[in-house]
Amino acid sequence: MPAMDGDRKSPGRLRAAAALLAAAALVLGGCGSPGTNGPDPLRVFGAASLADALVEAAAAFEAVQGMKVELNLAGSSSLARQIVAGAPADDFLSADPVQMEVVVAAGRIGRRDVVDLLGNRLVVIVPAASRTAALAGPAGLLDFDHLALADPTAVPAGVYARTWLEGLGLWHRLEARVVPAGDVRAALAAVAGGHLPAGIVYATDAASTDGVRVVYRVPEGEGPAIRYQAGVVAGLGPERRAAAEAWQRFLAGAAAPIFERHGFTMLRLESDRG
Repeated sequence: MPAMDGDRKSPGRLRAAAALLAAAALVLGGCGSPGTNGPDPLRVFGAASLADALVEAAAAFEAVQGMKVELNLAGSSSLARQIVAGAPADDFLSADPVQMEVVVAAGRIGRRDVVDLLGNRLVVIVPAASRTAALAGPAGLLDFDHLALADPTAVPAGVYARTWLEGLGLWHRLEARVVPAGDVRAALAAVAGGHLPAGIVYATDAASTDGVRVVYRVPEGEGPAIRYQAGVVAGLGPERRAAAEAWQRFLAGAAAPIFERHGFTMLRLESDRG
């Protein structure tokens, strides 16, 4: 059994962790880079787990195309609700097909305008300073009193984690220990800050900070297939649609090295990356 570091959390510490999760979600949800000069920026709604890569990709796109990109980064379920409610958006990058389907079913994105773009995988993390040893298997999660997850009822990272644990017959034993977060970056922050003893996030999120350590990687074939999809929002004028389509081609082509450097797998590659 791994040696645990601070796994027993007082109610006060748990309330602090919950507050941190909510605050982090708000910060990410309001993230953007609006332009003040030239044409209106391209409005991209992107899954929180794509934050670091999208910031780089947006800067590269602006350098090449001369058009600013305004990023709205949050949990995919939150973004889907915003788009369905009529929020002005040009492109949606969802961490799973379920939330993309919500937008498609509402008529806000055409089914033919959706493409598979990226792949990812799940990992179990602990605070970097924790003495917890590498887990021999998923059953090692039972040694933790609390577990940070993106909302397992709605947010893709949490839904993927729940699906994985259900398949192993562990979810019913762990569900009461879950502290849900608004998105995967909020779950990551709770563990990195030492507020919770462990969490399940994407491998790319774990690689984005020195504040956590990976103690288990879900093997390929054991966990659910993780697919990020991109879709151009319906009803755009010709110029904005052309810009959104150029952005998606850029992501699948010239920006592929950015995503690969952050640990994503490219599911859709254009023959010409330049």
